Amino acid sequence: MLEILKKRRAIRDYIDKDVEDEKLAILLEAATLAPNDRLREPWSFYVIKGEAKKRYEQLAEEYLNERFPTKPHLVESSLKVVKTTPVHIVVTSDIVPDDEDATKDNEFAVCCAIHSMWLAAEELGLGFVWRTRGVGLVHDDRLHEFIGSPENKKVIGNIFVGYPDEESLNKLKPSKRTSYTEKTTWL
Repeated sequence: MLEILKKRRAIRDYIDKDVEDEKLAILLEAATLAPNDRLREPWSFYVIKGEAKKRYEQLAEEYLNERFPTKPHLVESSLKVVKTTPVHIVVTSDIVPDDEDATKDNEFAVCCAIHSMWLAAEELGLGFVWRTRGVGLVHDDRLHEFIGSPENKKVIGNIFVGYPDEESLNKLKPSKRTSYTEKTTWL
C-alpha cells in the first residue's frame, strides 16, 4: 500500500480511450468502502460521459470565458483538459439539516472516499485528478444545477479519470515530500 501511495500523482493528460464501465464500477465500489461516521454513507456520485460530457464541456466553456475574459490562452488550455478527459465524476456530500457537526463529518468521509478511488485508479492503471477549483466548477452553482440540483448535497470534487498519456507521465518529476518527522510531534 505504501508503494501505491508513493506512486500516486495527479494525472491531467489522457489518451483518447474510453474508460470501461467495469473499471468505473471498481472506483465507485472503492469509494463506498471508505470510513464514515455512523455508517451514514454520505456520498453520491454523478458519472459524466457521452452526451452529458458534451453538455459539461459547454458549461465549462461558458464558465471559463466569464471567469477569464482577458486570458484566452488560459481558457483554451483549460478547455483542452476538459475535452480530452474521458470521464468526470462529480462527488457530493450529504448536508444534515440542523446538524453542522454531522455535515462536516460527512465531508471528511467523502474526502476519504475520493482518496480510496484515487488509490484504486492507480492500481487499475488509470490517471486521476481531484478537481476542487477552476475547470472542476466545484464552487459554481451551475455544476450543482447540472447534476440535477439535489437537495442537501454539497459538491466536494469533480474527478477527472482516464488512461494516462505516457509522454506526459514521463515528464513528471518525483514528488518531493517533507518527511513525517518534520510534521510530527510525539506527546
